[in-house]
Amino acid sequence: MPEAHKIDIRHVAKLARLTLTDEEAKRYESQLNGILTYIDTLTRYDLDGVEPTAHAMPVYDVLRADEPRPGFTQEQALSNAPKRIADQIQIPKVIE
Repeated sequence: MPEAHKIDIRHVAKLARLTLTDEEAKRYESQLNGILTYIDTLTRYDLDGVEPTAHAMPVYDVLRADEPRPGFTQEQALSNAPKRIADQIQIPKVIE
């Protein structure tokens, strides 16, 4: 592992309040080394003038037009309520 990538996995685990076995520590150290090596590969490219993006491809929301349309009357909306008081649905108490 290059010296720049020398990370004390035990210290990182302690900061994260994790208890690692020796096998887990070796595996995580190997995985972290792979990630950092890949990042080194990416830093070799000249990215001047490249705009940062959140997605590789443009993302567009596909939404239908918001057009008014007829809805339920109050009586229709309350017609299937198991219990009602005046013009409201009555539900069981949730918080004591």
